[in-house]
Amino acid sequence: QGQLLESGGGLVQAGGSLRLSCAASGIIMSFRDVDWYRQAPGKQRELVALITSYGNTNYADSVKGRFTITRDNAKNTFYLQMDALKPEDTAVYYCHVQPTLDLRAYWGQGIQVTVSS
Repeated sequence: QGQLLESGGGLVQAGGSLRLSCAASGIIMSFRDVDWYRQAPGKQRELVALITSYGNTNYADSVKGRFTITRDNAKNTFYLQMDALKPEDTAVYYCHVQPTLDLRAYWGQGIQVTVSS
């Protein structure tokens, strides 16, 4: 049974940085697209950043130039480097492994990121 374990969240002041990690176990991640979502209180879950199995990336307009998604297939882990954080980045962040034709999707349990002004 595969699972994703997130780490690296917490409380930071505006302008600060955090690095989220998502470690996959029981899932071969190397050939799958992975991404990060977030959900703020009272808002819908939104896609923050995506990285394909080929290493191509895409970002929400609100985080472009501040966030960087990377992956380390050898470690079966992917990351979200968040710089120049703003209070509006406060949310629960979820890592996600996208489904394929034959394989299901996976979600992490969510990790809180709080940015104080």
